[in-house]
Amino acid sequence: MGKRGFRRFAGLIPAFLLAWGAAGLAAAQCDESHVDLRGEWGTARFSVEIADDDAERARGLMHRETLPASAGMLFIYDRPQHVAFWMENTLIPLDMIFVDPEGRVLKVHLNARPLDRTPIDGGEGVLAVLEINGGLAGRLGIGPGSELRHPAFGPGAAWRCP
Repeated sequence: MGKRGFRRFAGLIPAFLLAWGAAGLAAAQCDESHVDLRGEWGTARFSVEIADDDAERARGLMHRETLPASAGMLFIYDRPQHVAFWMENTLIPLDMIFVDPEGRVLKVHLNARPLDRTPIDGGEGVLAVLEINGGLAGRLGIGPGSELRHPAFGPGAAWRCP
């Protein structure tokens, strides 16, 4: 395998591991520490930290130098609302996945720039935001219409917890 082929293969490893681990998503336990995503692109599972109060949401992933490929942070709000994020004091590029009360992805912002104070508008009707490593949502194909499963989304969720 040439250098270019190896780089392409190595770049697919995180996506492969997520997809491989997602094979058991149908039987996977739905709990606070994980989110599952699905769409025409396939499925993925992330271990998440929860930010569900003002202090945790304000701190977010600031000052971190790394984030494992299969990890993220789920920001959960008390009610659907207009949200905007920025990257002040955030050292790693992030993808922001804005989700409605039914767990459907409304918008994805790819590769938010570290330390940038420019507001990233998530729009109206957002109940949760999932932050993952920058570029990963694009590589996996996560986009508007994808569905997210987590206990934060109640009985009206598009993809409910069992």
